[in-house]
Amino acid sequence: MFVKEGLLALNPPQRAAAEQVYGPVLILAGAGTGKTRVVTTRVAHMLYNDIPGSQILAVTFTNKAANEMRERVSNMVEGDMAEDVTVCTFHSLCVRILRSCIERLGYKKSFSIYTQSDQIGLLKRIIVRKIGKDESMDAKLANMLISQAKNMGRPISEDDDSLISEIYRTYQAELKQLNAVDFDDLLILAVKGLEENPDIQSEWRRRFRFITVDEFQDTNHLQMELLRLLVGPEQNICVVGDDDQSIYGWRGAEISNILDFERFFKNPKIIKLEENYRSTNRILRLANGVIRHNIGRRKKTLWSSLGEGDKISLIAMPDAETEAEWIISKILECHRMNGRRYEDMAILFRMNSQSRLMEEALREAEVPYKLIGGQSFFERREIKDVLAYLYLFLNNDDDVSLLRVIATPPRGIGQGTIALATQFSIDHKVSVWETINDNRFLAVLTSRAQKAIENFTDFINKYADVANTGSANYASMTQELLKEIDYDVFLKKNCKSPEEVDNRRRNVAELIESMHSHVAKSKRGLRGFLDSVALDQDKEEDDDGGQGISLITMHASKGLEFPVCFMIGVEDGIMPHSRSVDEGNRDEERRLFYVAITRAKQDLTITWCHSRRRYGDKLPCQPSSFFKELDKEELIETDHKTLEAEPAKDDFASDYFEQMKEMLSS
Repeated sequence: MFVKEGLLALNPPQRAAAEQVYGPVLILAGAGTGKTRVVTTRVAHMLYNDIPGSQILAVTFTNKAANEMRERVSNMVEGDMAEDVTVCTFHSLCVRILRSCIERLGYKKSFSIYTQSDQIGLLKRIIVRKIGKDESMDAKLANMLISQAKNMGRPISEDDDSLISEIYRTYQAELKQLNAVDFDDLLILAVKGLEENPDIQSEWRRRFRFITVDEFQDTNHLQMELLRLLVGPEQNICVVGDDDQSIYGWRGAEISNILDFERFFKNPKIIKLEENYRSTNRILRLANGVIRHNIGRRKKTLWSSLGEGDKISLIAMPDAETEAEWIISKILECHRMNGRRYEDMAILFRMNSQSRLMEEALREAEVPYKLIGGQSFFERREIKDVLAYLYLFLNNDDDVSLLRVIATPPRGIGQGTIALATQFSIDHKVSVWETINDNRFLAVLTSRAQKAIENFTDFINKYADVANTGSANYASMTQELLKEIDYDVFLKKNCKSPEEVDNRRRNVAELIESMHSHVAKSKRGLRGFLDSVALDQDKEEDDDGGQGISLITMHASKGLEFPVCFMIGVEDGIMPHSRSVDEGNRDEERRLFYVAITRAKQDLTITWCHSRRRYGDKLPCQPSSFFKELDKEELIETDHKTLEAEPAKDDFASDYFEQMKEMLSS
């Protein structure tokens, strides 16, 4: 059987991890040690040992990781053996749980999931009502504080009379009134639903007898509570992670979940994966030397059979402009002289703001590049417009969607009428939809406004009837909808250039295509499609799919690898970040440095600057204090002045001019 061949291909610790099926298991998987192969082989091994796929749950953090795991397991087993295995994200799992029990928590089964932009839109309106238009409070900041409070398991006290507490309480009350939840609520309510309903908990425990959790070091307090509620008395739980790569404490990740695993699940089997299949030994020894300075970690020592490799370059630059120019020259040298593809190279930095100079230098040198991250497809304006209609059809009480739809395109219902409707809904504690269908409200409007609202509600009801039909082809329905509202004309009026019109048209066409694809492969209907859209908002996994060198923050680089890496701007105050040090998070900054080092497969260059421009002035910089922890045996330390003074090697110069002649002649 293929799975047996797969087991034989594993090294001894990997094989032990894949074969340990029963009881609690903690797999400590160092960077680049093949954890995905181990996890997928383990699931395949369970299937071949007659464990029903319907009893197996694998939880990841991103849709990309879930899709990759699902595909790899399917390729490892025969036929449709893996069809019933559930591989999903934490949030997707919570949606499934809540669809079975949210009515017991005071919500309707047809609840909506608010994305970040929906949350911010709601918070903006609440802030204006609470403190007036002349005062200011950043809705994004309020959203972050509310999210932190929820994720840390420390909700803002009901007795707290601060402004943010008042906004928080109003936000939660209005969300529930709208029959909507945000991403943090998915976890909170799923935990509450399982805690308060033993029958529901027993049902889910019977369904998933074998649970695997990837990237366990990134779990937070709520996710750990969810797992403890789902894991049955047999304690068949396997978690895979690396405390040395726990870098998301700032957004609620609890490193104690992996460090104190034995406290949650008794007498676990602990297996360490230390053979690295990615990097040379010099890079690994450099990383090992840094991370061993963290106290309380689970000790691991990475090693590789890939050879020693070249020493790591640590270079002092006079300023950030020179740093950017030199990095670009090395990229061109790697590409033209050494035959490296641009896609094999990455520039890593601690803060987003550090990318600007690099982008300018890359554009000037006409070197293709891509920023890992950026705006999600589903957060683009035209996509939000179309989705707002679909959300509204399934949940008329969704005020955020209704207020977007009513003006996209405008349909004769003025801002004054909308403001009156919003205030009426607040005063009477009903949704805006209920308001515009309320005779008491309609009575105060002009006959023209009444007619416009009547046309609008008839229009929504017509499509809602179709959307709520299980067999409806919602992709075709959406195409008809866009024709009826003349959305293409609306787009033209609201774009600044023909190029923008074309881009937005292509995006809408891509959305319709994704809907057609979903119709063909899923029986969950429009609700299932919208659930998948709401859950598909993972910024970290969202690159532009283009060609070229990767520009990427150290945080976003986790899980990626590149043959050649340049780590720039490694200075005190940046790496480690001054705020993190002030808040006592130096160990997490060291883990971030460790993650960045272990992205490199063969060549690693680290640079820092003697000075950097801030607000127009050149200010002095100091090298990162982490440099003191680097093993000098693995380094070549130099500076830009020394490098510039070195004569070009004869063979290099000859190759260079030959290639220049070839380029010019072609």
